Amino acid sequence: MKKILILTLILGVSFQFTSCKDEKKKEIEVEKEVKVYPFSLKTAKNSIDWVAYKTTDKLPVKGKFKKVTITKNGEGNTAKEAINGAEFSIPVSSLFTADSSRDFKLKKFFFGVMDNTKLLSGTLNISDEANGTASITMNGVTADLPFTYALEGKEFQLTATMSLDNWSAQKAVESLNVACKELHKAKDGISKTWNEVAINITTVFQ
Repeated sequence: MKKILILTLILGVSFQFTSCKDEKKKEIEVEKEVKVYPFSLKTAKNSIDWVAYKTTDKLPVKGKFKKVTITKNGEGNTAKEAINGAEFSIPVSSLFTADSSRDFKLKKFFFGVMDNTKLLSGTLNISDEANGTASITMNGVTADLPFTYALEGKEFQLTATMSLDNWSAQKAVESLNVACKELHKAKDGISKTWNEVAINITTVFQ
């Protein structure tokens, strides 16, 4: 009789212990549940295109960055919520112009002479229905880049003109111009690399 009583107590304690473990496991699983937002930059298709300029005729040189990482925020119930406050980083190594020689020169003689610029990083901030600013860190300098944008359905388009002087990039511009001296000459014989870059970003949410 005593053995049966002891066995019953042991089984009862074991059952309670197992129930507690199951309850705690369920609590942990609930805590791990993450809210899924209908708009996310992490799953969107992001295209980052830019246009630089050379020669006194201001000939365009087109390129893009093939990779961008959303490091914080970037989600919301609307496209604007997802974009506003999103933090990102862009590796310079993802630069692409369809000309391997040009890519090499841009990475080495432009970004390569900047301070701590393996990555371009920043935060997007929406001001109103058509304008915003991107706080961008490059060459050890953080400065605001004003932009305009259009939003139609699930497609967001951003345009801006970056003055490289705002990021103290004169040395980098001069370095690139020396490396590309002959290629950046017009008929007037003057070699010039412009200190402005047009930025065009397109995001299509899934």
